[in-house]
Amino acid sequence: MSISDKREVIVRAALKLIVENGFHGAPMSMIAQRANVGTGTIYRYFDNKDVLITDLYKDMEEKIYLTLLEGYDPERLIWERFSHIGTVLLRFFIDNPINFRYIEQFYNSPYGVAIRREHIMGKKGEHKIDRMLFEDGVSQQVIKDLPLTILFNLGFGSILAVARDHILGFITLDDALVTRAVEACWDAIKR
Repeated sequence: MSISDKREVIVRAALKLIVENGFHGAPMSMIAQRANVGTGTIYRYFDNKDVLITDLYKDMEEKIYLTLLEGYDPERLIWERFSHIGTVLLRFFIDNPINFRYIEQFYNSPYGVAIRREHIMGKKGEHKIDRMLFEDGVSQQVIKDLPLTILFNLGFGSILAVARDHILGFITLDDALVTRAVEACWDAIKR
């Protein structure tokens, strides 16, 4: 098994255990057992459990970001950009429920607070397509002039809540309902 394959087996095992049992309920020994490797093997790839947890999130964030960039055009109208991000994000989480569940745990833990704060409150003009969308929308007076945190929550926080309810089986989203949900989120932030 190659180095990258072994790392991937460890990451998948950690992901499943953390989603099932939480961060504290997934000790390194249990991750090693699930990955069918020695506990020491994990430490060849990750200095400690905190690094494993954070790296797992960063891997997911990169995958989501690359997915969002597919077909994204920063020159399009603000609504079209919002619709693209919202639709792709919602469909990504519908198709990858284990990733969604991990990200929710991560964001609502001490691990995720600093990363969320940096993402939402980072420097103006950073190359985060969602931040740039809101900054452009406010400056063009297309989006309500609200703090970024509120815009994130009204726009994309609602999309995450809809994804959660689909994953939990409270609602079944088809293409038409995905479109209507994204439009409703847009209605919450547009001027």
